[in-house]
Amino acid sequence: MDAKRNNHIEEIQSEIDDDYSDDSLFNISSWGADLSFRELISMYEEDELIKPELQRKYVWDKVEASRFIESILLGLPVPSIFLAQSGSQKLIVDGYQRIMTVYDYMRGIFSTDKKVFRLSNSEKINARWRNKAFSELSTDDQRKIKSTTIHAIIFEQKKPENDGTSLYQVFERINTSGRTLTPQEIRNCVYQGSFNTMLFRINENKTWRELFGTEEADSRMRDLEYILRFFTMKTGDILDTESRQISLKKALNDFMKTHKEDCPSDIQQFKNEFDTTIQLVYDLIGKDAFKNYTRSKFSKKFHPAIFDAIMVAVFLIHKQGISLDVVSEEKHIALLQNPGFKEATSKRTTDVENIRKRISLAAEMLFGADLK
Repeated sequence: MDAKRNNHIEEIQSEIDDDYSDDSLFNISSWGADLSFRELISMYEEDELIKPELQRKYVWDKVEASRFIESILLGLPVPSIFLAQSGSQKLIVDGYQRIMTVYDYMRGIFSTDKKVFRLSNSEKINARWRNKAFSELSTDDQRKIKSTTIHAIIFEQKKPENDGTSLYQVFERINTSGRTLTPQEIRNCVYQGSFNTMLFRINENKTWRELFGTEEADSRMRDLEYILRFFTMKTGDILDTESRQISLKKALNDFMKTHKEDCPSDIQQFKNEFDTTIQLVYDLIGKDAFKNYTRSKFSKKFHPAIFDAIMVAVFLIHKQGISLDVVSEEKHIALLQNPGFKEATSKRTTDVENIRKRISLAAEMLFGADLK
């Protein structure tokens, strides 16, 4: 997965190293609880236990799922899960595959193929349970699955209320399922709401998918993060700040926190802004708009800083009512090879001066517009 990431997205080291901490400003508590699968399934069915919106699809195949059920029947230890307390509900941060496997098996339908869930007819599964549905197990085996407990580590942010910043930092430190959650996966868990839902809708935009470079949504939600980056970078909080540098993670977190429960009209406006701007970029510049130009050809990689420079420039020019003409390839290449633009999109990309510089250069060199 990391290899695919490196092949598709241009990494900017200063942004990878970006970090911030407000730990002293918050009050977090955590505790452990042993919950039976009977309790977890009941909580899930009653919307007390919820999956962070589209956080992960069910990805286990039948053999993996069957081996997990077999482990329960054998009495083997089940790995802990992580939950986040949010009001009267608990969000599944890690453990969705395990919970849904038992849920599917008990209800009798396997989510992946929508067929009757029988344990795999494989030699990897004990012959006692091989090819059996839950309803075909003995009463004792059914009870064993229902009564098996799984240890849950639960986090809750006490102060300030309705603020996910500190929880974000806690989850950032959790290595779940053998991998660290990406920043946007954490935001998707902590800042659920109407804005988060809209990001998923926007991410299906066919023009955006072509400019991003993949037909399928990114499994680690990096494409969602870049959409959020556009919304954040075009605000006065960034462009008009007196600060010399921003923490990109904090800026994106703050934006999602502020807008997570926006009203439908505001959400629709956000969507219209992105849809209009991405289509303008495609029509005016073409499919290589967000790629660098090296060795006399366009790179195959999506470049985050080139993306925000061009997107914000086009948005601001269009907002001013200035007409935009199709950009020649020569102008586009000239921008990408401009020393000032290259520096502002590759070094200290979170310096406010460099953010302003790359947006201004994109507006001036591509469209002859002055945004100062």
